[in-house]
Amino acid sequence: MSVCGKIKGFTRDHTWIADFFSLLAVVLLFGSIWVGIDYQQVLFHWMKENVILHGSAVVLAIVFDVFLIILLLSIGSSRFSEGDNDACFRTFRGRRHGGTSLGTAFKNWVDHVEHVNKKHR
Repeated sequence: MSVCGKIKGFTRDHTWIADFFSLLAVVLLFGSIWVGIDYQQVLFHWMKENVILHGSAVVLAIVFDVFLIILLLSIGSSRFSEGDNDACFRTFRGRRHGGTSLGTAFKNWVDHVEHVNKKHR
């Protein structure tokens, strides 16, 4: 059994885990906003002490926070239906399919995102 098959079987049996990761992403998003608003003055005062070091630390913390939110949402959206027999790993067609314009690449990406985990006929 492939790794993808094991993941599909696990997510079929334990859908509550995907729901939990989605909930964690939402809690992290609103918790980050709350911390940013509540501790704004303390954070700005701390950043004034050493703008380069503390400012870059705050920017890195924000980037890491956004990365975690996207990661948790990605894990939370990996639900598989019972009759899902599609190939495990697919990529979107990208720029090379249908032209070289950025609009075409964006359209292909949006089409891919809309049809993730659906059967293509």
